[in-house]
Parts: sequence; structure tokens; C-alpha cells
Amino acid sequence: MEGVMGNREDICSILIDGDKETVWNAITNEDKLSQWYVPGSPWKIPNQNVGEKVTFTLMPSVHNNLTEKLLMSLTIIKVNIFQEFSLYLDSQQLLMSFVLNEESNGTRVTMNSGGFDQSLANLKALIEGKEIPYI
Repeated sequence: MEGVMGNREDICSILIDGDKETVWNAITNEDKLSQWYVPGSPWKIPNQNVGEKVTFTLMPSVHNNLTEKLLMSLTIIKVNIFQEFSLYLDSQQLLMSFVLNEESNGTRVTMNSGGFDQSLANLKALIEGKEIPYI
């Protein structure tokens, strides 16, 4: 089924050895998100309701050109438990969508845009109990 993914630049996905409940928790829990999505950059998710504001504080690191932390505001636009969690990055007018699909050997997480391969590799490592590769 590899060829069915379409244009690989537009999405990225990874197969994780874990159930959808565990994966869901890792993409919707602010403490877990802070461990794998730009590790060390904190998230605040008051609750998982559509329309809720979420904040993400991007901390300066060797991977970005920041000299001070950057506070970003996002809005939750879709919550389909164990299936899809979508956020809208207000300042950049960008949709970030995480879609979960159960497969025979784990859970596939697909994001709606490219460039998140390192983040997804971190998510996989966190869930599978391995060292986070991209800090």
C-alpha cells in the first residue's frame, strides 16, 4: 500500500508499535507533547474541545534561529477521539492535523503536511520506550 499515499511532500506518516489510545494520549496531552514535539517547548491545552485555544511556546534551540521564546496560539478545530486531532495555528494560518489509523501491527499517525518526520520519529520513540532521537 506504499504507493497509495499520494504526494509524499504533502503529508508525512509513521507506523508506531502502540495502540490508538496510547498514541492519542501522546498527541493530545500537553506533557507528552512537550516531550516529542520540539522537546522542551511547552504546550498548554486547557481541554480538548473544539474552539478551545491552545498555546505552544517555541523555545530557542540549535534547530531554529530564535533568540527568545516564541509564544504561538492555536485553536482546536477537530476532535474525533482516537481518530483525529486538528489544530489551527492562528498566526501562520496553518492547519496541523493528526490522523490515527489502526493497522495489524500498530497505529499509523499521518500529518496533513510534510516536514514533520523528525517530530513523528520522536513520537514513535516516546511511545515505544526508546530514546528521543531529535532534541
